[in-house]
Amino acid sequence: MQPLEQIPLAEIRAAAERIGGSAVRTPLLELNVETDARVFLKLENLQPIGSFKLRGACNAMRKCDPATLAKGVCTASAGNMAQGVAWSARAMGVPCHVIVPERAPQTKLDAVKRLGGHIIKVPYDDWWQAIVTHEIPGLDALFIHPVSDPDVMAGNGTIGLEILDDLPDVDTILIPYGGGGLSCGIASAVKTLKPNTKIFACEVDTAAPFAASLEQNRPMEIEQSPSFVDGIGGKSVLTEMWPLASRLLDGSLVTNLEEIAAAIRTLIERNRVVAEGAGASTVANALAGAAGAGNVVCVVSGGNIDAAKLEIILGGGIP
Repeated sequence: MQPLEQIPLAEIRAAAERIGGSAVRTPLLELNVETDARVFLKLENLQPIGSFKLRGACNAMRKCDPATLAKGVCTASAGNMAQGVAWSARAMGVPCHVIVPERAPQTKLDAVKRLGGHIIKVPYDDWWQAIVTHEIPGLDALFIHPVSDPDVMAGNGTIGLEILDDLPDVDTILIPYGGGGLSCGIASAVKTLKPNTKIFACEVDTAAPFAASLEQNRPMEIEQSPSFVDGIGGKSVLTEMWPLASRLLDGSLVTNLEEIAAAIRTLIERNRVVAEGAGASTVANALAGAAGAGNVVCVVSGGNIDAAKLEIILGGGIP
């Protein structure tokens, strides 16, 4: 794949117009915890599918001509992009197929089924191969890449426009890093309009390929350990994402499962916000002081967490 370029601001603004009325303009609320920084929450868990993924999926599909969509759409996703594509496909009246890794969370799979998506479970390595190759063998449908599709990234970038509208003097933005499509989409908007804003990827120490890649100054493949933080932590940094991510992002902040579980509890106890592990990774870093002082925005990317796992976390455990 060719390396990706920064998403033009005009494309992100066009995406905002295109997805208006479907994706929610989510609120920016202050975290009710005293820290050295003022911490704000960008609540993408309030999207109709419980995740920011609706923005990119909706933009990419609405840009397509009807003839291209006629055979349906497909994607590779552990759950949230699957929901975004299935939601948009149902709204547009086209078939949707999704391949998911065998260990995908049941809460997310149930949601995809409710939205009419056809689920195909495959081994993790086969699922990851579809993300690397941008295709699903045997499926004659339009592949919507969950990460490195420029139209998906433009949809993600609308979050950056909203943050700057609501908090023009933001100093730092923390964003979960799964494949880089969310962080690079937001950074494309923010670095154009307010270039001095610091933007950090947030990863979990059970799988932090971006941090490893920054250390070696090249895209790295890592050993990963499955955890309840399923929305971030791939096997590697995608080669087409590396030049853009390494240029736009100011670094990677890595936290552990205990800190993320504590952040989930804090969000519920202090703000009545339910976040999945990936979504709480940003808050974990802010609470640890990793983002420094000033106005810090934590993108709470989603809230799709299994009830059984949430019960364990609220009881003080690690699923």
